[in-house]
Amino acid sequence: MSLDFIIFIFFYFFAIFSALGYGLIIEKFFKIEKYNLNIGFIGLVGVLFLITYSYASNYIFSHDLYHNVIFNILGIIFFIFYINNKKKEFIVLLIIFTVLLISFFLFKTHDDFPYYHFPYTYHITQNSTVFGLGELNHGFKTPSSIFFLNSLFYLPIIKYNLFQIGATLIYGFSILILLLDIKKNLKLKEIDPIFFLRLFSLAFILVFFYRVQEHGTDRSAQILSLLFVIEIFNLKKNYINFNLFLSKTIILLTLIIGLKLFFLLYLVFILPLIYYLIKDLKLNLLKNLLNNKFFYLSLLSFIFYIFIYFANTGCLFFPVSFSCFENFSWSIDVDRVNAYKLHYENWSKAGSGAGYENADPLNYVKFFNWLPNWIDKYFFNKVSDFILGIIFLVILFICFFCRKKNEINKNIFEYKFFYMIIIILFLEWFYNHPALRYGGYSIIALLFFIPFSYFINKFKSLDKIYTKVISIIIISFLVFIFRNVVRIDKEVKQYKYDMFNKPYYYLDQSHFRIQKTMDALIINYKNCQINDSTCITTEGENRIIEKFGKYIITRKNVK
Repeated sequence: MSLDFIIFIFFYFFAIFSALGYGLIIEKFFKIEKYNLNIGFIGLVGVLFLITYSYASNYIFSHDLYHNVIFNILGIIFFIFYINNKKKEFIVLLIIFTVLLISFFLFKTHDDFPYYHFPYTYHITQNSTVFGLGELNHGFKTPSSIFFLNSLFYLPIIKYNLFQIGATLIYGFSILILLLDIKKNLKLKEIDPIFFLRLFSLAFILVFFYRVQEHGTDRSAQILSLLFVIEIFNLKKNYINFNLFLSKTIILLTLIIGLKLFFLLYLVFILPLIYYLIKDLKLNLLKNLLNNKFFYLSLLSFIFYIFIYFANTGCLFFPVSFSCFENFSWSIDVDRVNAYKLHYENWSKAGSGAGYENADPLNYVKFFNWLPNWIDKYFFNKVSDFILGIIFLVILFICFFCRKKNEINKNIFEYKFFYMIIIILFLEWFYNHPALRYGGYSIIALLFFIPFSYFINKFKSLDKIYTKVISIIIISFLVFIFRNVVRIDKEVKQYKYDMFNKPYYYLDQSHFRIQKTMDALIINYKNCQINDSTCITTEGENRIIEKFGKYIITRKNVK
């Protein structure tokens, strides 16, 4: 066991405790101890604060080593001072993140990581906000909060080897939320459809999302979307403490949208929520929102997030063309925006990929022209296997819990209403962007889990329920561990990965290519200014100028 291995583990827990520390101080500052949020939600509160802070601070300065050391040590101090009230839950957290450590050992990252995830995160550690950043890389046009979160963990010694920690934080805290809620349900003997939905979700993310290096932006968002839907379905139980429900949904929805703007579609849940509030609870949603402190943190985070989109592309919601402003020098013109939109849709419908490109994408994406090719190249390649896995999980649950019919309320309108929203989201997903990464995992899973949660509750057997639930949880964790052991073994053999001596993911010079371009533009511009204050420098297809203390990148042909 090498020193690098020990350092790696130290910084892994250092990052976790720092993020949790900020969650604890926000809980104290907002005076929300009365809500009794479990430690998983407090962790997500910390993540939301870190993201919001990262958005704002990066406009002023880069997240360099000195800044990050001070910032994280402060988080550790908050953790030490305020963890006392959560000691029992902290033990569970420590166990969970220790188990998750096996998923953090990796050599091969996902394809998007070297392409734009790492370069964008590294850029934040080297530069403050640069306008027109989207011109440097295709992926920079669609920034994600995960890049800003990861940038805060660029630290001495470990440097950029924690740029996967954001996904692990979200993964671990989400598991904690589900696990602690399940434990609470068992203690109170609240065995209902929502209980089984939680158990389904926990087993699902452990078994299917075991490769943390593949989470990127979309899978992290889909994990949180499962928690969000559970809270929505659990609304009836939460009417007594509606502010707690509101706080949870605000936190989750803000994190989901920040990870991937596509999930703005989940705001559709507001419609049945308003209906339910008016019909049954007689509550004023606007009044409750304005009285909720998390609403303002969420609003601030969202404003910063949209500003980043604007700074990168000139659009508020890229690639939605009507949200774009063409009169700024760094703005992407509407024709290019529409071309990117078409590209995304074409790709999601299996019209393009590694080694192939549809010759007529505009005609291909119309109506259902794409369907035969999508079924051949994508459905039978990925979706079918995923659905079979979901079906197997459902059958396992039925075998474990179903014995005899119980008397339950079959006519709960709000549940049917909420499920209808899931169906609408599925239809929208299937017609416009039918790729699993664009919400497909969570939407398809929920289509199965929700009705079968009610079915199992109807035929549930409470005999040895505690033992059965514990068995499901243990099996899920064992599958998670086993699949990661197999993955690591494969990486050891294929890439000569030595996790005990060098436990870091693979890096080469290509990961730094964008920053090299950026550095060249800045150096040439500064040298240019010494000799001619009116000159403009170029590098490749890009040109750079400076206004009001901020660099602006445009294409060569833009004046």
